[in-house]
Amino acid sequence: MKRILLFGAGKSATVLIDYLLANAEKENWTLTVVDAELKLAQYKIGDSISGQAISFDINDAEERNKFISESDIIISLLPPALHTIVAKSCIEKNKNLLTASYVDDEIRNLQSEILNRNLLFLCEMGLDPGIDHMSAMKIIDQIHKEGGKINSFKSHCGGLVAPESDDNPWHYKISWNPRNILLAGKAGAVYKNNDRVEKIGYNELFADCPEVSLPGINNLVYYPNRDSLSYIPVYGLEETATFIRTTLRHQDFCKAWNYIIKAGLTDEVTSNKLFDENTSFNKWLDKCISLQTKAGNFENFLEMFVKENDRTLVKNLFEFLGLYSDEKIPSSAKSSADVLQTLLEKKLALQPGDKDMIVMLHEIEFENSKKQIPNSKISSSLVVKGENNLRTAMAKTVGLPLGIAAKLILNGTIQLKGLHIPTKKEIYEPVLKELELYNIKFFEEINLP
Repeated sequence: MKRILLFGAGKSATVLIDYLLANAEKENWTLTVVDAELKLAQYKIGDSISGQAISFDINDAEERNKFISESDIIISLLPPALHTIVAKSCIEKNKNLLTASYVDDEIRNLQSEILNRNLLFLCEMGLDPGIDHMSAMKIIDQIHKEGGKINSFKSHCGGLVAPESDDNPWHYKISWNPRNILLAGKAGAVYKNNDRVEKIGYNELFADCPEVSLPGINNLVYYPNRDSLSYIPVYGLEETATFIRTTLRHQDFCKAWNYIIKAGLTDEVTSNKLFDENTSFNKWLDKCISLQTKAGNFENFLEMFVKENDRTLVKNLFEFLGLYSDEKIPSSAKSSADVLQTLLEKKLALQPGDKDMIVMLHEIEFENSKKQIPNSKISSSLVVKGENNLRTAMAKTVGLPLGIAAKLILNGTIQLKGLHIPTKKEIYEPVLKELELYNIKFFEEINLP
């Protein structure tokens, strides 16, 4: 009997755990879930005889190595900073590893060891990154196979709130790690536009976000993701004039978040100037603005920095978060980011009956001289809605690719070795095929001249 070890039982793990337990008897495997909160892991396992929940300090090398050595494949849904210690244990104990996180430099530096051990480390195997890679490469490979040339590639994805649960002015509710939402865009972005490399800093990232058109979904805009350029050779699109990967949000969200950043509310630096036992949210807001700008307080900030047409919107969205409140900020807060996260988790939480929504869109412009097809366009879109605040669309689209990949590795369908992301046909073809069984299916529209 095979043994699967999963690190992390948080928001994105629910559907993955359900998938692994539902297939345990058929595939002859068991599941062990490790989480810092034992009760959370136990709750996710439920009464299944195929799973067990345990808890230990991930930094405890003896415990970590013990459970990894007893398992056949490891899945990590831990915060990205913790993947490396799991990865090193997997190398030491000769175990394959799956994650949904971006490949960072620390994991990349393990590449030769992974290959030398004849292991497979499959990263970026979630939604974005993950399903975006697989669905895009399926189209790209087909165009190239038929002799076509891609001139423009734009890939958009967003974790949003479903229209039927959209009842706040931010048009957003949290369906994954709130810290990641808070820190989105910190590194700025770089991408290719009409053969020019464009760089945007954090302070400008959410200003003037372009609109995107999807049937039946209105008012969505996008901002560019981190480093799009690094994926150009991965996708085999060196000839492409435009290449950009983006995140989707409602236009009101981006307008207000632009000023959240300009007010200094996402700062992670510990500052004694901002906090004392009598600091309220509204005093903290004014202190942040004083440190970040010359405005001194929020009213002056509105006049000096906020576009006139945006002032009412910004006031309303700031007020909704509780930024004008006399309530005291959390005593545990060490930075402005900590304070803001408290408000986001309270005000933008998915309620029990709420549904989230995943939207993904690839916009590809190509030509094919062999078939005499110039300036053609493909629009490939995906919309997935969650069931409730636990079985979310986010948990479904992050968890199922990981679960399916684990199965395909264990049964020998995927036999790759080394460090990979899911851009190869051997991975994306069977995974996308099974995802369709769960109504994760793309709708393609081709516009020929």
